[in-house]
Amino acid sequence: QVQLVESGGGLVQAGGSLRLSCAASGRTFSRYAMGWFRQAPGKEREFIATISWSGASTDYADFVKGRFTISRDSAKNTAYQRMNSLEREDAAVYYCAADIAQRRATRVTEYDYWSQGTQVTVSS
Repeated sequence: QVQLVESGGGLVQAGGSLRLSCAASGRTFSRYAMGWFRQAPGKEREFIATISWSGASTDYADFVKGRFTISRDSAKNTAYQRMNSLEREDAAVYYCAADIAQRRATRVTEYDYWSQGTQVTVSS
């Protein structure tokens, strides 16, 4: 079992930045890939970014490239997502997820464990 506790969401002005954190416990953190997703009201949950178990490889959705950065700190058992130049369209509930198969996957169904989600609101 893996427990993921997310923090760092909140209200930010357009153009501003936030950093989301995802603290993991349970299985060995370094044995799974991590991903970030988001879900806006009335929309499906969508992929944002993923990072390999080692942190050496990352993949991003096109709409966040250059603005968002995924990272992980194995010593702290925590994954992060730094979000810069936030836009109103980025407002959503953000989730982190763990993939024990280490695939660096982009689909919701490929992840095994999920955080509770944190709201990000972007004001104009």
